[in-house]
Amino acid sequence: MLKTSNMQSAIVSNRLIIGIVAFGVSFGLSLVLSWDFNKAFLTGVVTVPATYLSVLFVDKRKRNHEILILDSLQRRIRDLEGLKSRIIAEVYQLEAHNALLHTESSNLQNQVIERRNQRDTLNRELSTYVIEKKQLEAKINYLQNELHALDQSKVELNNTFSALTAEKRRLELKSNVSRAEITQLQAQINEFQQQKQELESSLTLLNRLKPQLEEKLHELRVQIQELEVQENQQKQLILEKKAEKEHIEASLNSLQTQLTEQQIELQQLQEQVILLQGERDQLQSQVWELLHQMGTLTTQEQLNENGQEESEDLFPFSELLESLEPPIDTTDRGENFSEEWAEFTKQLQSYEIRVLKAMLEQDNPNAAIKKIAEENITMPNLLIDSINELANNTIGELIIDPNSETPEIYEEHRTNIKKVIAMYENKMAEPTSFN
Repeated sequence: MLKTSNMQSAIVSNRLIIGIVAFGVSFGLSLVLSWDFNKAFLTGVVTVPATYLSVLFVDKRKRNHEILILDSLQRRIRDLEGLKSRIIAEVYQLEAHNALLHTESSNLQNQVIERRNQRDTLNRELSTYVIEKKQLEAKINYLQNELHALDQSKVELNNTFSALTAEKRRLELKSNVSRAEITQLQAQINEFQQQKQELESSLTLLNRLKPQLEEKLHELRVQIQELEVQENQQKQLILEKKAEKEHIEASLNSLQTQLTEQQIELQQLQEQVILLQGERDQLQSQVWELLHQMGTLTTQEQLNENGQEESEDLFPFSELLESLEPPIDTTDRGENFSEEWAEFTKQLQSYEIRVLKAMLEQDNPNAAIKKIAEENITMPNLLIDSINELANNTIGELIIDPNSETPEIYEEHRTNIKKVIAMYENKMAEPTSFN
């Protein structure tokens, strides 16, 4: 409020100064020219509202220009806020999955702590051999299975943390697998409890197995120590992965800016390639006509001289002529397309066409899309979003289902996508036939 009041007072004072200066100048000039005080005063009075009108007109034009600039800046801010909200939503999802994995790992650590407490109770109950043998046999088998399950779960956690920055969907699948394994562990715990009851009937056999059980107990202690060391190493690995995640996110932002610059350069190169292809087609047609004339002349001369046996030796040259036929103009095949599909095909990149081909030919194209994304330093979901965004801008519709677990092209667009891929393959085959 104070700032606005200061600005208003400054504007009023500036306008007052302008009026005084205009009045003084007009009054002084008219007085010098006519030496009539009343006429000079009247001229100064008329000059003041004229000056204010001109100032108001200039201010209005300036205000309209500022409003136009402000509207363009507001539209830009809205676009940036939409992009920011999408990025923040993806980051929140990643953090939620990371929190779920962290809770699962904490649950596993709690289970390890419980097993240690049970081991301590076994050590305290060594006074009675009969009870000790029952519990030792049950707990040894139980701990072995638990340690094996923990090793498998730790390997799975390492795999999920290593793939966290590139594959959010695989992370969800891994979390589902780990949950299924936890349910299997719970079922195994129930089975082990039943086995414990059965082992109570085998008390007489445990008296003979005491030395073997002591050796197994020593081995288990060594394995537990090794597992503790591995657990500490995995905690350090998790911290390192978090740091790598932050670094990769920063590099991803810089790579996206570089990608936009490279796309602009690629469009310029594509225009130059189109011009060069036209020149190449003309040269190729001329070369084909010359070779065809030379081939007909040589075949006629050799047939006249050597007969039919030597004409068989000219078969490779005819094959060469067939291979040098004029190239098929792929632009003619776009006559069946609408203008929107032609524009969409023109703006597609080669790796995006490879992604569409993988979706058409494979039932589960996730591995192929991941490989293409790694080659172009991006992520699979960003590739799919860029194709859908390009289709929405040119065709006005999405061509890939964004809600499907495995990427899938809508059925009504499959025919047009097949034509686009066929045009791309024919275009890529042209240089090989020319060479």
